Amino acid sequence: MTNLTRIAITARKTIKYGIFFIIFLIVGKILLTAGISIYNKLFPAPPPPPTVKFGKLPAINFPNNGVTAKINYVLETPEGGLPTDIPTQAKVYFMPKMSANLLSLDSAKATAQAMDFTSDPQQISETVYKFTNPNYPVTLLMNIVTGTFSISYDLSTDKTPISNKPPMAEVAASEFRSTLSSANILPSDLTGQTTSDFLKLSNGQLVSALSLSEADLVKVNLFRKDYDNLPSMTGNPNQANVWAIISGSSSKDQQIIAAEYHYYPVDETQYSTYPIKTSTEAFSELQSGQAFIASLGGNKDGDTLKIRRVYLAYFDPNDQADFYQPIYVFEGDNGFTAYLPAVTSTYYGK
Repeated sequence: MTNLTRIAITARKTIKYGIFFIIFLIVGKILLTAGISIYNKLFPAPPPPPTVKFGKLPAINFPNNGVTAKINYVLETPEGGLPTDIPTQAKVYFMPKMSANLLSLDSAKATAQAMDFTSDPQQISETVYKFTNPNYPVTLLMNIVTGTFSISYDLSTDKTPISNKPPMAEVAASEFRSTLSSANILPSDLTGQTTSDFLKLSNGQLVSALSLSEADLVKVNLFRKDYDNLPSMTGNPNQANVWAIISGSSSKDQQIIAAEYHYYPVDETQYSTYPIKTSTEAFSELQSGQAFIASLGGNKDGDTLKIRRVYLAYFDPNDQADFYQPIYVFEGDNGFTAYLPAVTSTYYGK
């Protein structure tokens, strides 16, 4: 055998075994990666302990809606029981409070004028002022410290705003957002779910309408965005803290018939993690009557109610609060909704 032949044979063997070795490395890496992934899923690393840097939290100030019904709760969820994917901890966000200053009234006047309330304001209380539109029977009541306000149009005096059919819900929401934006009071996190209702005027009262064709007005609700993939819930789950009733009038000054703006900022950069109750603990507290019933729906005292959904959310307060806190939400038949603070009870002050 010549030297050239031996070299050729050796080269072929080297290439062949080299290819085998490369394949072995590739397959080995794939198997190792898959093995590590499976192990991490079966035995996930525990999260770091909660930071609880805010110390004891103040109790969540759920509104007093007068609902005191005693309900017998039965669990009947799509999962067949309580959720098993509830995290062991969640973030609590700081909510900075507004304080009065020498420019509070001037700032309120600028906001009111941007919404065409140009008359001189009337002081109602130490912090609340009343603004009017010189051309239409509509008033604006504003807290000059917090910036919260309400708008009310007197339809008993002037029904021309409902002479035209109202816009579609999407258009009504866009008009309301445009009004807030022009007054520089459209927050960046007011981008959550938008809901709507059709209303009509009947015997001097606004009542529900079945469709847009029957409606005189459209009510739109602007909810806060999700934080950490958890939805925002208000004291009334069917109504946002920022909402408006919109007409079909072509006049901007007659488009908002009523509105409420109760928005308090959340500082996304200042948060701390806190331990969360298990879903079993939360359901036990619901059964023992400790929950806030946000909506009784069509249920009544003494009913046996099936709970269909259990999940975490954040409570968006209607009044000033120190923290944006997680809650358990229980949804049941006939429009029932109840809330419970999600942070373990040991981290609440008296």
